[in-house]
Amino acid sequence: MSAPAPRALVASDLDRTLIYSANALALTGPDAEAPRLLCVEVYQNKPLSYVTETAAGLLTELGGAADFVPTTTRTREQYHRIRLPGPAAKYAICANGGHLLVDGVSDPAWQARVSARLADECSPLDEVRAHMAATADPAWVLKQRVAEDLFVYFVVERELLPADWAKELAVWAENRGWTVSVQGRKVYAVPKPLTKSAAMREVARRTGAALTLAAGDSLLDADLLLAADCAWRPGHGELAEAGWTAPGVTALPERGVAAGERILGEFLSAIR
Repeated sequence: MSAPAPRALVASDLDRTLIYSANALALTGPDAEAPRLLCVEVYQNKPLSYVTETAAGLLTELGGAADFVPTTTRTREQYHRIRLPGPAAKYAICANGGHLLVDGVSDPAWQARVSARLADECSPLDEVRAHMAATADPAWVLKQRVAEDLFVYFVVERELLPADWAKELAVWAENRGWTVSVQGRKVYAVPKPLTKSAAMREVARRTGAALTLAAGDSLLDADLLLAADCAWRPGHGELAEAGWTAPGVTALPERGVAAGERILGEFLSAIR
């Protein structure tokens, strides 16, 4: 009996790519014509993230047609709050590639490989966190977080954030093997070897994927989009604001939750 043919692998960012908070929906037009929404995440007993009803159907179809790999900067705990429609994903990428989940559990061999690279190539996390704390102003820093002992992010009052602070932090971090990304109200400092693309390539190796597709909206997604055979970015987010594009990457005009619906349609069209 012959082995099943390799399937396409779809590695997609989640927040502001496929799923959206109420503030990020970017709905337009009359309220009576707004799309029906499905809640896919509850936090502290309150609805937090949504997809359109149409997107929910597309996600279910995608899960049957390809190896769908949710790919996120979220920690494992934050990821496990999400309940996407469709079959459960065998693989998921969390902590920006720091954890490769197999049936919901972090793969220890992958985790060890990542830890070894960070130790060899990057300044210690404590040094970066301390520098961020020392140069930031408590007047606009709401929260300081260390994620999975891998990277740092600050939640800030975006309106009060000095225009040059993140730029100066990025220059400082560059020389220490780290990168900086501003996403909404969060400022991330992430080690350069900690990438979604490396984890995606590992999943592609394990599944023997015949085609790799990807989508994302932020600077931390750029390497993922470049690594895929075909990729898409929405009309909002860090990459759109910078006018970023590359061969094989399609810049979509849709913004907000409508972009998530369009991206899922593009995935299915490419697979067909």
